[in-house]
Amino acid sequence: MRTIWLSTILLRPWLTLLVGMLLILAAGFGAKDLYFRGDYKVFFAPENPQMLDYEELQRIFTKSDSASIVVAPDSDDVFQPDTLLLVRELTDAAWQIPYSTRVDSIANFQHTSAEEDELLVEDLFLDPASMSPAQIRAAKAVALSEPNLLDKAISPKGHVTMLNITVQLPDADQTQAVQEISQQVLALTERMGQKYPGHSFYHTGVVFMNNAFASEAQHDAETLVPMMFVVIVLVLWLLLRSFTGTLSTVVVIITAIVATMGMAGWMGMFLSTATVNVPTLVMTLAVADCVHVISSMLYALRQGKDKADAIRYAMELNLMPIFITSVTTSIGFLTMNFSDVPILADLGNLTAIGVMLAFLFSVTLLPALLLLLPMRVSNKQKGKDGAMEAFGEWVINHYKSLLPLSVLLTLGAVAATLNNNINDEATKYFDRSTAFRQSTDFQQDNISGMSTMDFGLFFSEPSALNKPDNLQLVEDFTRWLRAQPEVDHVSSISDTFKRLNKNMHGDDDSYYQLPAERELAAQYLLLYEMSLPFGLDLNNQVNLDKSATRVMTTLKNLGSKEFTEFERHARDWMAEHAPQVTVTAGSPSLMFAHIGERNMASMIEGTVLALILISGLLVFALRSWRMGAISLLPNLLPAGIGFGIWGLYSGQINMGLSVVMSMALGIIVDDTVHFLSKYRHARGEGANAEQAVRYAFTSVGRALWITTLVLVMGFSVLAMSSFALNADMGMLTGIIILVALAVDFLFLPAFLMVFDKQKTNTEDNADDTDKKLQTAH
Repeated sequence: MRTIWLSTILLRPWLTLLVGMLLILAAGFGAKDLYFRGDYKVFFAPENPQMLDYEELQRIFTKSDSASIVVAPDSDDVFQPDTLLLVRELTDAAWQIPYSTRVDSIANFQHTSAEEDELLVEDLFLDPASMSPAQIRAAKAVALSEPNLLDKAISPKGHVTMLNITVQLPDADQTQAVQEISQQVLALTERMGQKYPGHSFYHTGVVFMNNAFASEAQHDAETLVPMMFVVIVLVLWLLLRSFTGTLSTVVVIITAIVATMGMAGWMGMFLSTATVNVPTLVMTLAVADCVHVISSMLYALRQGKDKADAIRYAMELNLMPIFITSVTTSIGFLTMNFSDVPILADLGNLTAIGVMLAFLFSVTLLPALLLLLPMRVSNKQKGKDGAMEAFGEWVINHYKSLLPLSVLLTLGAVAATLNNNINDEATKYFDRSTAFRQSTDFQQDNISGMSTMDFGLFFSEPSALNKPDNLQLVEDFTRWLRAQPEVDHVSSISDTFKRLNKNMHGDDDSYYQLPAERELAAQYLLLYEMSLPFGLDLNNQVNLDKSATRVMTTLKNLGSKEFTEFERHARDWMAEHAPQVTVTAGSPSLMFAHIGERNMASMIEGTVLALILISGLLVFALRSWRMGAISLLPNLLPAGIGFGIWGLYSGQINMGLSVVMSMALGIIVDDTVHFLSKYRHARGEGANAEQAVRYAFTSVGRALWITTLVLVMGFSVLAMSSFALNADMGMLTGIIILVALAVDFLFLPAFLMVFDKQKTNTEDNADDTDKKLQTAH
């Protein structure tokens, strides 16, 4: 079958190209159905328990998705007339933002006071222009002492304030709505900045986090993909020194990408912050197949073969190795289906498809193109590759010292993996150069964190919140939350009850406590709700029948471990003090915290499966249980060393890095397969271990160096992303691939020469064996 296939390509190259291009166009036509989703929900499966809890809280109360504007006056004093006018005007205008359902700021905070037997409810800064300095000072004193404002809408020093716009986002694809809201808010603050100079604006909240996901993905697609393309072309041109080889590789790359993205469209998939990297990955991985074929062809041409014979020689030599390496790479990416993050599974599936398409095109379109296009071997290319042969000799001469040295270095690097910790922090997914990261850092440093955690307390009977015992429980829980070092702010209905009780007792501070009677609590709440303007009701804190309340907590921008630990402590407190109360916790930050830890656990299972499948394939490909067992070491060590290096460099394992091990395992197998297949071939020809290592370096060493360089540069380009999940994944994968080459060039040959001592029939005639191998190569 291999002979028939190869003869068909060589005898009918034009037909091969025509059929191939027609199929590629048919597949690529599906790309018209691709669309982009940038909202945070794409990271979570529909059955994700934390997302279900969060959506349940939003269904019972009001949605809490928001766009926040932090206003920082140059005067460092929010309570100046011009800043108060700005905040007032900004608050009024924000109601016109698309999808907005509520706007909260110090300007429209519903301040309550008593006038004889009447309860007055009015905006804290209704008309700053008409307020006297004394009135402003009095309102400032209220703002800086009100628990619902301090550390949330106003900083303790009064130098920064924040306005919060609650929005009703669509349940499905939110990308268009997020972009529309973000553009309108940015336009609004730009107008306000022109009208009120001397003020800086920072944009945070879930809406702007979603917008950052989308904008950074778009930026990567517009910059990294073209950059990667240019890098690959330059590297291939410099290393292969063949215009035809470079052009043919570029054609394979482009067709593989077109067909892959087209099939994604046919399958109804969408693009996301993860899958926009598919073209970069396919582009990088497709090069390896082409380089091995072209390198072998150029070698044959230098030995005097004509083009057709050189192509036949290259294809026969490399067909099985590149098929096995393509399959193992695909297996590595397919194990990303173990991930709890749907878009990472999509990334794995699409890249696996792209890798197999690249293999298909490299054994059909590539040889056809190489046959049809003119190719000339320059004098500089003729002769042996002295540098790689010299390096191989150096390794052979020093194998006795290389083996223990590499073992010691490996043990040290693997020990450093203990420095790594699983830690996801959604706000740090973005580089410090991005506007969103700068805004969240400014908010954290000056007023509060952006991370939130909402607790729903369900008492199972209508009007339960009016009971003094239940109110006291809410108050005690609120106090406990505020005492935690991770907490910046807590918004609780108990504060409203205390304020109302004080108001209804002539604003006597001694009555700033919870109502002692159920009837009083019910009356206060009813009176207060009837006085609230439209859009500023208590539905964000209390459900309709008053049987449940939501305590909204703002925390510092914590890592995933701190976040889940805080949730556990809060649940434990409630279980100890009120086991009869049902507690639900939810927020986007909590969702990201849990998904990172679960994802690592599930990907470990995927890596084990990948290792079993890949090992079985290697046994089949190398036709030796012994060689298959030996191959495990150079396949496992690079990941261990790579994560050790990462432990010294960063030590933080985020969601993107959790898939690196299984993904990299499929890639680094390539070098091992090609090296061991050549080594195994030499051993089969009667060579001893030293001769077989020498043959492997001579026959495939340069190709491995070129493919590794291209892969490392490709993932290094990905590491330039300002989106941390992509950048960290690219950097660590590049490190592991580079380490894999070092392991295959230094550790593996030394290991083989020490432990593969099986005698051969012709070991005593080393010179004859070397000549035989050179002729075969």
